[in-house]
Amino acid sequence: MHPILFKIGKLTIASYGVLMSLAIVCALLLGLYRGEKRGFNTDYIIDIALYGIIGGLIGAKLLFFIAEMPTIFKDPSSIKYMIKEGFVVYGAIIGGAVSAYIYCRTKKISFIKHFDLLAPSIALGQGIGRIGCFCAGCCYGREAHNFPFAVTFKISDYAPNNVPLYPTQLMSSFGNFFIAAMLLVFASKKRDDGKIAGLYMILYSIGRFIIEFFRNDPRGSIGILSTSQFICIFVLIGGIIIYNFDRIIKSPASHD
Repeated sequence: MHPILFKIGKLTIASYGVLMSLAIVCALLLGLYRGEKRGFNTDYIIDIALYGIIGGLIGAKLLFFIAEMPTIFKDPSSIKYMIKEGFVVYGAIIGGAVSAYIYCRTKKISFIKHFDLLAPSIALGQGIGRIGCFCAGCCYGREAHNFPFAVTFKISDYAPNNVPLYPTQLMSSFGNFFIAAMLLVFASKKRDDGKIAGLYMILYSIGRFIIEFFRNDPRGSIGILSTSQFICIFVLIGGIIIYNFDRIIKSPASHD
């Protein structure tokens, strides 16, 4: 909607970059605030965030390449554009989670406890980040001529201009803010390990699966499902497993 926030001479400040940076800062501050109150080592939280960002960027780009592989095979020259443009949010989540897990294993600290702590921060960051997507016009929705809350882009390099569309970016943003609020309320009482992280994965995967039906930007697909919807199924299953983490480790079979 407003891809350029402002210009200083030849320097252009993009709204997307500013909001993504804001998302990271807000997520980290929330994590540090809650971590300090709960007796976590804040140095570990900062390190997890740093490695999570690096792993997230790598994962987001890698999954984008995988999703766009048919296009690359048809037109190898398209990879030049894809190196500069294009990320997949699920790739960022997976890459960030893997990096955090490796870090926690290296430092011999509990990954699941830190995942529980940072799950609301992740949802908050995603909510702010999607506003950046809205400003840029990426991740746009299908045409929605009769939808009362449709949005029309005028100067987007990504979304169709002058056509009413479902505001999928804002829908995702609202959903992520809602998830963050739910997790904060849920976490206000002491919970067993895995409950908060598992609930985040369950709620996010369901919400993302639904949102995908309203999106119309170029994305990869697996059968009748988009790539993200396909991943949602496994994230949902993983979330259910993690939510029941306490029961799994306490089950009789785990002592055989």
